[in-house]
Amino acid sequence: MNKSECSMRNHKFRLYPSEEQEKKLLWTLDRCRFTYNKLLEGMNKQEKINKNALQHSLVDIKKQYPELQNVHSKTLQYENWRLFSNLHGLSQLKKNGKKVGRLRFKSYGSFKTFVYNQTGFKFTKTGNRFDILKLSKIGELKMRIGEGQNIPTTEIKQIVIKRHGSGKWFAILCSDELNSILEPTGKQIGIDVGLSNFITDSDGLQIENPKFYKKTLARIRKEQRSLSRKKKGSMNRLKQKAKLARFHGRIENQRDDFLHKISRYYVNNYDVICYEKLSIRNMVRNHNLAQGIMDASWGKFINMVVCKADSAGRQEIAVDPRGTTQNCANCGNAVYKGLADRQHECSCGFVVHRDYNSAINILRQGLSEVTPLENRPLHELERVPASQFVELGSPHALAVG
Repeated sequence: MNKSECSMRNHKFRLYPSEEQEKKLLWTLDRCRFTYNKLLEGMNKQEKINKNALQHSLVDIKKQYPELQNVHSKTLQYENWRLFSNLHGLSQLKKNGKKVGRLRFKSYGSFKTFVYNQTGFKFTKTGNRFDILKLSKIGELKMRIGEGQNIPTTEIKQIVIKRHGSGKWFAILCSDELNSILEPTGKQIGIDVGLSNFITDSDGLQIENPKFYKKTLARIRKEQRSLSRKKKGSMNRLKQKAKLARFHGRIENQRDDFLHKISRYYVNNYDVICYEKLSIRNMVRNHNLAQGIMDASWGKFINMVVCKADSAGRQEIAVDPRGTTQNCANCGNAVYKGLADRQHECSCGFVVHRDYNSAINILRQGLSEVTPLENRPLHELERVPASQFVELGSPHALAVG
């Protein structure tokens, strides 16, 4: 399969282990953590770091600790890859001018995943509510495949077994799949992200920001206060910690569902998608805006657009955000606007919503050749409530494919 014609895709499914199987999963997680720490200890003793020699040392580690024979061999070998992946990450941070220390040993409970790479797993279709995922050294686990989901038909490269903070278990299947190239639409779009309105685009669609975290903040604070009163190390503290994680998990699921639907809409309906290349890390230094920016998840949305566009044969263009808000989309003059100014009013007589003005500028900057602005009709803004945008019957309704 040609690399240009395929891309790596992940499919996430919920696992329902029995009490005995969950003990095995937790034990395997901790043995992977133990192996990682032993490999890190060995690497610290090397005069010159040697990845192959360190991987070969797994043979001696397994002889010294026979219980590791109860963990799939490829799973333990993956910990060597994880170690050097973390080392590479530190190296990149150092090259970027960040102050970094050495790799740290992992404490109990710090590991959330272990990996079956290439071998050690098998699927069985049952035709019932649950299918079966068989994992070497652990057994047959019930796996729920939701409506609209399918197990990849191509070769599965690896399976990541993940434990969520709420105590739920998931299997993440990684495989190379053929890209689904969409038919051209002949349309281009510029999108501006914001806080009061999540998106305003150059076609006049304005989608309300659902603010999932803000709407649940009062309940989260209540549960967080309850957690702080629990004695450290107690069973009640662990239960409350899992309860709080379930709240955060529910918010994450709601947000991901919202972002997937919107990104799919733009990829399905436009050949070229232009957006601002925002420095979100610098923007969240403003503590008055940080919570709203993180709740909106602009970065995750852009990543979804880019991934979907690449696999659909669409083009995405990141533009420099400087001037997109202040410059007039009609005459090009700079018109200063503070954060509280929601209307763009230029001396040339061009009066529109500031985000709509920005979206037009983003489209203009993103395309090397565009139809002159005066020949492109302006749209009356259509504001779509976040809770209802999928059901609307207007031409701008987000018909998700």
